Formats: sequence, C-alpha cells, structure tokens
Amino acid sequence: MPSTPHPLVTRAQRLARELLVPNAERVDQQEVPASHIAAVKRSGLLGVSAPEEYGGADAPVTVARESAEILAGACCSTWFVQTQHHTPVKLLATYDSPVRARLLRPLATGELLAGIAYAHVRAFPRVPVRAAADRGGWRFEGKVPWYTGWGLNDVMLLAGVTDTAEVVFVVVGAREQPGMRPSAPMRLAALSAARTVSLELDGLWAPQESVVLRASQEEFALVDLPRAANTSPAVFGVAAAALDLVARAREGDEPARSLRARLDQVRREAYALADHPVPHETVPERLAVKTRAYDVMRAATTAAIVAGGGRSMALDSRAQRLAREGMFLLVQGQTADARRAHLGALASG
Repeated sequence: MPSTPHPLVTRAQRLARELLVPNAERVDQQEVPASHIAAVKRSGLLGVSAPEEYGGADAPVTVARESAEILAGACCSTWFVQTQHHTPVKLLATYDSPVRARLLRPLATGELLAGIAYAHVRAFPRVPVRAAADRGGWRFEGKVPWYTGWGLNDVMLLAGVTDTAEVVFVVVGAREQPGMRPSAPMRLAALSAARTVSLELDGLWAPQESVVLRASQEEFALVDLPRAANTSPAVFGVAAAALDLVARAREGDEPARSLRARLDQVRREAYALADHPVPHETVPERLAVKTRAYDVMRAATTAAIVAGGGRSMALDSRAQRLAREGMFLLVQGQTADARRAHLGALASG
C-alpha cells in the first residue's frame, strides 16, 4: 500500500465514512436512493479507469480495486449498482465506435450512469436474448433475467446473440420503451436495495450507431471466462468490514487477526492472478483462489454473527447484513465453471 492514498481512494473512504456506512442498514431494508448515486457521480469514482482525455482518472488497477473494496464493505448494494458502470466504460475506451464519441465523456465524468445486461450471453448455446439485423439496426427478443440499477441508470449495455453465434453489444436508454418492459423490482435475500428487475424484450430496436462491439461467441468467451474467474474486490471488502466488527467484540481480537492474515494472503494471490499477462492460461488457478477467498469471507461474516450474538438476528444488524451480502457474492457473476469449482472445493473440504 502506498504511504499516501490516491485521491480517489481518499474520496471513497470519505464517501463510505460520511454517507454509506451510516445509512447502510436503512438502505438494505429499502432501496439505494438516488442521492447515493448522485454522491458517487460527484466523487469521480465512476471514471476511475476511464481515459484522461475523456475526463476520467486513468488510475492504476490497484486504485480501482481498493475503491471497490471500500464501497462494497460500506454498502454492498450501492457498490453493486455503480460497479455495473465500469464495464461499458472499459468497452467504449477499448473499441472505437460512434457510441464512444457520444457517451464516453459523460460516462467517464459521472454525468451519466450505465448498467449492464449481458451476463445471459454466458448461457450459450442457450440464447435468452436473440439479436437480429433489422431496418439498418438491430432487433432484440427474449428476456434479460437480471438487470440491476433500474430507475437509477441512464443507459445500459445490452447484448444479444445472432443465429450465427455473433454477440452484438449496443447501448440503449435504461427506461421502459417500445420493445422493452421491466418486471417489478425483485425481492431478494440480499441486495434487494440494488433495484434489480428482469427485462422482457419484444422487438426492442437499436440503431446501427448504438453498436459498441460485435464479436463471435468464441471471442467473447475467450475474454469473459478468465475475467469471470477472478475474485471480485467486493469479496475482500465485505470480509474486511466483517472482521472490523469481530475485532471490536469481546474476545474477538485474536480471531480477527488470524482471519485477516488469511484474507490478506488470498487477496495477494487473487490479484496477482488477475494481473497475469495471458489470462486464459490461469483460469483453473483463478477459480481455486476464488473458492479460497469465498471460504475466508464466509468465515469472517460467520465470525461477525457469532461475535454479535443474539443481536445479529435483528434486521438492522450490521453483522447480519454483511453475512447476507457475502451470500450474494457467492453467486454474483457465477459461471458453470465457477459453480463446479466451488462445489468441488466444498465437497472435498
């Protein structure tokens, strides 16, 4: 860790301390308020990895990871809404398209917030959302099972698969419109506050100039598989927040110290693998470390519940909230490979 934190890390810490942590239990039982998102937009954190020429910070990946850990440990629901934003920003920064000229600056500066609707592409050869060329643009049919940030996001990155197994990514407005209808907000065991819906697509049309990227399903999987195998910084953020609770409890200092040492070790390994220059060569190793990180997070959140005693059963208990958020992170972005690796580790452990 550098002796002087990056300004964005300092802003994340202030945002967590002054806004997110004091309101986290209330938000958990209600929904992420627009005022939280406005504060995230003002902080500059939405442009942490965006190019400087478009108004972003172009900060090192270590800054992006530490900022994510801080936000997730403070209020995982708010973290989850804003974390969707960074994928469209990275895609627009990587691939030249008409959308880049139009949207990358307002996304990088936090003027606009983006969501994502493409995880369903991982279900291939099943195709929940189909894309077809139509009237000089693209028509989308099917169902997006999960879309987070409805009512908070300004735009969304949507993907569908064509009959020739090509993945088409477009940016469209994140609002009800002809051909796109949201469900009621989902009530979930954790992160209901993140305003997650499903989206029925019935002929949603996007013009050609909204296309960000077209790639074969094989090309998509080659990039997506190792990325999905990485451990989310949120795992370390939630675990660290739980250990802070343990350390403050009677007889909790030594257990917290022991678990923190394990957390620091698996964190170093996970990030080293994430930085490997040839990502697809280390997928099994990434998955193995990911399952170990889950083990430590589960131990940390369980320790927070134990340290809190009967108070942990109250809905406004911070320990309980962190435990439920940890449960959510076990399946967030889960792929078939990750599920097999995790179940195998649990069976052999």
